[in-house]
Formats: sequence, structure tokens, C-alpha cells
Amino acid sequence: MKSLTRHLWFQTTERREFINVTDKIEELVAESGVAEGLCLINAMHITASVFVNDAESGLLQDFESWLEEIAPHEPLSNYRHNLTGEDNGDAHLKRTIMGREVVVAITKGQLDFGPWEQIFYGEFDGRRRKRILVKIIGD
Repeated sequence: MKSLTRHLWFQTTERREFINVTDKIEELVAESGVAEGLCLINAMHITASVFVNDAESGLLQDFESWLEEIAPHEPLSNYRHNLTGEDNGDAHLKRTIMGREVVVAITKGQLDFGPWEQIFYGEFDGRRRKRILVKIIGD
């Protein structure tokens, strides 16, 4: 069995951003030499997410609006977590909603997606260096 492990690092300029990482993950699948297997993509921070969805800009804006409606950043006093001196209580909730990781099948050396599927890194408390784990296993 073959395996490949990589960390992809991000330094966002905004508190909240969505970054399409599909191309980079596809490069790593090719580098791994795995023809049949699985690819795990995992956010390594509790205020970030990895998810699969459509790469349509209106949908990404809808996610931003929907998440802010469900867990608005302000007022900061809405979150007991912020009593610790943090200001990111909302980011923890947004991460929980959007998910920690995805697993994508690899078939014939390619990510085996449904129509329109892309992999995104979702940042909910950015402006500092964070990473995702990519683990590829198979034959």
C-alpha cells in the first residue's frame, strides 16, 4: 500500500474566507501514485473547516450570509467562550456546522467526484497561519 502525507498552510487576510484547494489536492494525488484509494483532507484548527460543494461564487456568498445569520460574530457578548479573552466563539460554531474533514475516493488515479464537486478550506477566524492535513492511502 502507498501513502502520502502533506500539510498545506494558509495565511488568510480576512477573518472569514473560502479557498478552493481542489487543484492542490489533485496534484498531491498524482504525486502519491495511488490509483485506487482514499484521500482525507482535514482542517487542523478548531476554527477552520474542510468541505465539498460547488465552486459557484454566489453559493460561497450564501454560505457566508447563512453562517453569519446562524452564528453572528457580534455582539461578542453572545458567546461564553469569548469570556476567556477570545473573540472567536462564532468561529467554533461555524466550523462545527461546516465540518472538520472530507474523505474523497480515488479511482484510476483521480479524485472521484460527483458533478460540480470541489474541495474548500473554510476559514472562520483567520489572519494567522493555519494548516490542513492531506493523507492519501491506497494502491
